[in-house]
Amino acid sequence: MARKAWLVLSVCLLLCVAAANAAPPQGPMHLLRYADISKDNVVFAYAGDLWISPRSGGSARRLTSHPGDELFPKFSPDGKWIAFTGEYDGNQDVYVIPAEGGEPRRLTFHPSNDIVLGWTPDGKYILFRSDRVSAPPSRYTRLFLVSPQGEAPQMLPVPRASLTSFSPDGNRIAFLSTSQEFRTWKRYRGGWAPPIGIYDLKNNKYEELPKTNGMDLFPMWHGNTIYFISDRDKVMNLYSYDLGSKQAKKLTNYAEYDIKWPSLGPDAIVYENGGLLYSYDLASGKTSGIPITVNSDDIVARAGIKTVAGNIGSWSISPTGVRAVFEARGNIFTVPAEHGSTRNLTDSSSLHELNPAWSPDGKWMAYLSDRTGEYELYVRPQMGGEEKRITADGGMYRYGPAWSPDNKKLLYWDKKLRLWYVDIEEKKPVLIDQSDWSQIDGGSWSPDSRWVAYANPDRRGSSLVYIYSLEQKKKFRVSDGFYNDFDPAFDQDGKYLYFLSQRYFYPSFGQLDQRFNYYSTDGVFAVTLKAEEASPFGPQSDEEKAAEEKKDEKKEGGEAKPAANANGEEKKGEEKKAEEKAVKPIQVDTDGIQSRIVAAPIPAGIYRRLAARNSARLRCHQARRQGPAGGHQQLRPRQGRRQTDLPRRPRYLRHRRGRAGQGESGRRQTKHPEPSSACGPPRRMEADFPRSLAHRARLLLGPRHDRP
Repeated sequence: MARKAWLVLSVCLLLCVAAANAAPPQGPMHLLRYADISKDNVVFAYAGDLWISPRSGGSARRLTSHPGDELFPKFSPDGKWIAFTGEYDGNQDVYVIPAEGGEPRRLTFHPSNDIVLGWTPDGKYILFRSDRVSAPPSRYTRLFLVSPQGEAPQMLPVPRASLTSFSPDGNRIAFLSTSQEFRTWKRYRGGWAPPIGIYDLKNNKYEELPKTNGMDLFPMWHGNTIYFISDRDKVMNLYSYDLGSKQAKKLTNYAEYDIKWPSLGPDAIVYENGGLLYSYDLASGKTSGIPITVNSDDIVARAGIKTVAGNIGSWSISPTGVRAVFEARGNIFTVPAEHGSTRNLTDSSSLHELNPAWSPDGKWMAYLSDRTGEYELYVRPQMGGEEKRITADGGMYRYGPAWSPDNKKLLYWDKKLRLWYVDIEEKKPVLIDQSDWSQIDGGSWSPDSRWVAYANPDRRGSSLVYIYSLEQKKKFRVSDGFYNDFDPAFDQDGKYLYFLSQRYFYPSFGQLDQRFNYYSTDGVFAVTLKAEEASPFGPQSDEEKAAEEKKDEKKEGGEAKPAANANGEEKKGEEKKAEEKAVKPIQVDTDGIQSRIVAAPIPAGIYRRLAARNSARLRCHQARRQGPAGGHQQLRPRQGRRQTDLPRRPRYLRHRRGRAGQGESGRRQTKHPEPSSACGPPRRMEADFPRSLAHRARLLLGPRHDRP
């Protein structure tokens, strides 16, 4: 076992350690966050620790070094103390530390998150928000005051509040009832963008600042003016509102990056823009950068040995099932099913490769890589070797790829709601279709690699199935437009196109609320591609036949004669193999194709990931409902798998129940994988074969040198 472990380590990724000896960063440091400013200094968070530097910039000095996060620092009015939110004891609580450095003092002791917002103008209390009294938990926050000496927190009478600032006399507050400073969306215009409110703590009065169509955040009260940031002009900039003239004024004009986390000091506002810190002088109205350098040991960026087994992402199985390929921590590994060693194909610590796909002939590996800064398609020999770049038009996030059966083309899709294919030799992407409403989630290749089936979402929130002809460069609609059709799949014989559709509506009355629930809505449907092709699910009728007819059937079904060539001679073995290997073009009659949709004799369920092995077998995943332990009612959804032999009658349907990899009797069934095309339907194999490979990958993708 030890020998095997060393073997695994020998094939793990080794990181270049040149970065460990790199020169210190030149110029101002980026990613300085949650800054606050005093008369002389600036405090900020970097890499989860607090740092302090002069207002003019320069080299910063570390204040905290705990492994947990120390965030949201706020200077006391006299600049001698810094209140912040820390995780020293495992929970986010309020702490205070001298501005010169020293031991932090814990002030709150509640399991809820306490976020520091500032100080009262007289410096006697620290203001923080917490959800400790909200019901349900985390629904909203309220304001609290706590003394730097550690007395019990006092709750302010505001029913709900988030970002808040005291007036200079401490009698009023400017606040937001809810805020979205941690949201990643931009230009939000919904109900979670409330106006800035002013609440009189003594007289219990409330008023609001004028609301525009933008989102206003971070109210900061100075003198008779309330400063805040707003995206009313699409980009977050600094504004002021004069309480006397009732007029708002735009103070900055950033057009690319939003202003983030502004904080008010005695005579200036510090904020982050584009990862750098700036200060806005309240008297002169001028903005200036703060060039700060952080000389950190960067422990988490050092080279080291990392275990990638817990970071497995996408995966695929080789055509014959003897190996599997995994994306783990941004690298591509192949892992044997039983014998052999793990191979790292990409061996790149500074890049992110993902979504590996094995070619049907087993020779190539296709994947996405951000080597250029954008995700592009690459292919590489599966045994290792130089990679070949296929696309060069990156600029958006991509998904896929999926190989065509002829090993010549790749199918992929992107965040701009487009579906593409590209020939790996020509390297010219071809647009198949683009949705106006939602993402096109991949497609299915026909066995002759001349057609692509896919589902395109429409304005109803449903999808329509289309087929695209590579030769005609034209799409044809298969769906009739009444239902949600998805997951199309060609069968390997090229006779039928199968897809899933939500066409069954069996209401079930809820026991806990008075409404109807619809669970089993999905069914499997088939389309005959040739107009004269018989439907796989046509009407059946068992009829007794005369003895003479039975004899004729036996004669017709007798031993087949050897195939002959054009001269009537029996074909040789090489000729037979060549004919078997050659894929005949499939025939698709698009006229009237919607009228040839028929339902498969499979009970309605919740199905996903449909695949057709050939004209006689379908396979899809099914979510089933199972009751609690010891109960009899089946309520809780759980993943299952349905495998169906076609055609004929329902008695030939086989539905795998019980745990994955077990039959109806509960005994484990061992099946070995059969050879199959990697881009085609799944092989018939042990139900938990991918899971066992993933488990083996965790053992074989042992520690490696890498950056975190």
